[in-house]
Amino acid sequence: MSKGKKTKGKKLAQAPAAFKKQGAKKVVNPLFEKRPKNFSIGQDMQPNRDLTRFVKWPRYIGLQRQRGYSLQAAESASCDYPVRPGLGAPATQLRKLAHKYRPEQQEKKQRLLARDEKRLLAKGMSP
Repeated sequence: MSKGKKTKGKKLAQAPAAFKKQGAKKVVNPLFEKRPKNFSIGQDMQPNRDLTRFVKWPRYIGLQRQRGYSLQAAESASCDYPVRPGLGAPATQLRKLAHKYRPEQQEKKQRLLARDEKRLLAKGMSP
């Protein structure tokens, strides 16, 4: 439903029932009676239902379904707290060590520019 401007105005009275349009009546074949199904005892058979939820599945199928669910949860988890199996203390220590010795980026560029300016000034050239 779209929320637009509502037009205000006088409401018209509905036409009397005698003047309403007569819809085209469907042609009903008298040879075919409409009989709704009755599923009570001794009557029509109930339709087959999907009972796969209630089946005792083999263990490997249950495990692979669990794995699929956990991987799906890991994909949809936020970036702040990734859910990954197998990240223990050694992996955390390795990540901290790599972070400590990561390469310089902006600071290194500034430091090298300052060093080059000093060298140029020492030689008597303008930077």
